[in-house]
Amino acid sequence: MSPRSRTSAKRAGARFEQAVAAYLAEHVDDRIERRASSGARDRGDITGLRHMGRRVVVECKDTARWEPSAWLAEAEAERGNDDAAAGIVVAKRRGKADPADAVVLMSLADLVALLTGERP
Repeated sequence: MSPRSRTSAKRAGARFEQAVAAYLAEHVDDRIERRASSGARDRGDITGLRHMGRRVVVECKDTARWEPSAWLAEAEAERGNDDAAAGIVVAKRRGKADPADAVVLMSLADLVALLTGERP
């Protein structure tokens, strides 16, 4: 299999973001949707997700190469840009089309923020 072009990778990423947003809208809150790109002050790929009244930033990844450290740093920057309680990464698993099978990555600080409503 040849590597994806930048265009096909962007399309795959957009499809995955839409699938994640639709899944969360169906199972969590129907106001959740895919966010339009916002450039240098990116605030994540999904909007409308809240926990304990605070926003939660969602960064979606559909790549063959896993880079959790870089992804978590990106989610943390976006969390700050959005003044959100937590930032999470939703990563597509190879060979799994259903967004329910995706993996969620977060820092321990983000987990504490979700569980308690406050950032440590």
